Amino acid sequence: MGKHTPLYDLHRAAGARLVDFAGWDMPVNFGSQIEEHHAVRREAGMFDVSHMTQVDLAGAGAEAYLQRVCANDVGRLGDGGAIYTCLLNEAGGVIDDGIVYRLGPQRYRLVVNAATRERDLEWLGQHTGDFEVALDERSDLAMVAVQGPQARERAHGLLPGGLGEAAAALGRFHAAESGAWLVGRTGYTGEDGYEVMLPGDDAATLWEGLRAAGVQPCGLGARDTLRLEAGLALYGQEMDEDTSPLEAGLAWTVAWEPEERDFIGRAALAAQRAEGVERRLAGLVLEGKGVAARALRGGHRQRRGRDHQRRLRADARAARSRSRACRARRAARAARWSSAASEVPARMVEAIHSSATASPGSDSVPACVAARTFEEH
Repeated sequence: MGKHTPLYDLHRAAGARLVDFAGWDMPVNFGSQIEEHHAVRREAGMFDVSHMTQVDLAGAGAEAYLQRVCANDVGRLGDGGAIYTCLLNEAGGVIDDGIVYRLGPQRYRLVVNAATRERDLEWLGQHTGDFEVALDERSDLAMVAVQGPQARERAHGLLPGGLGEAAAALGRFHAAESGAWLVGRTGYTGEDGYEVMLPGDDAATLWEGLRAAGVQPCGLGARDTLRLEAGLALYGQEMDEDTSPLEAGLAWTVAWEPEERDFIGRAALAAQRAEGVERRLAGLVLEGKGVAARALRGGHRQRRGRDHQRRLRADARAARSRSRACRARRAARAARWSSAASEVPARMVEAIHSSATASPGSDSVPACVAARTFEEH
């Protein structure tokens, strides 16, 4: 039996399909994964992400410590600000990625992945050194992500005290705190919304209130297709300990200024930056249903050079030819198949196209989209 979030009993009662995820029994869907995906794009959906690792940091040396372990510049944050960052090893590989929230002077919260919990906590503890900082894993807290065009409006009335009003005034990547509740205008779907961190005992009340307000419960399956469609990186897929942010299309998360900030992995990244990145994650956008099989077998990372680009174009032409030959077989299964990217908002398509065509040496935000076809189960 795996570990359970405070919402586990509600998930079982709702008939969720539960699977093991990093030792947690988590809902992969509550019925149709595709309907959950579209609910987030069209209206509002919610995700139980209480398995995520939340760590509070406090002390006079908290900021200096985070400036050492984070590749991004935490020093730019004001109270209530948030920033996405990678944690790197000395070789510049990504140990994990996460979000840092500045809760106040000398107070921060770091949220990282569930699958890397034990390793992250050990690594963070190893680097406290002479920093005056205390780390406190908040296993008492739950976390609910409410995402979609109507998510914020439907959530405001369910937040305690004046937190709803404070949340309504938040800019993107900012957070508001009230007691043990923290509401961040952040997310992992490409849509607007909140990530609500709250006491585990309050999670069921919030979940049921959101359901009554018309917010669709969603599983981790839809969360993955949504992040994929939006070009958001997933640890263990687009990045790992052997892949640097420069290779993973995350150069924008590395803050080189101030020059004197010696974050872990800086020397290795600087050398890679000076020599030029030999491989770099590139996004693929399918304009119609299908699978870019040959391109995917070759991997997502493309090497620079005109010859390689010509080979990719030739492979694409060959793939289109094979696709026409297989069309009859695919038609027989058409009712069971759907592309999760069939309704990408125009603003997202434009962003993905522009980032995917960025020059290989650019520090602009690239798309991390991989083409996939999804089947209903």
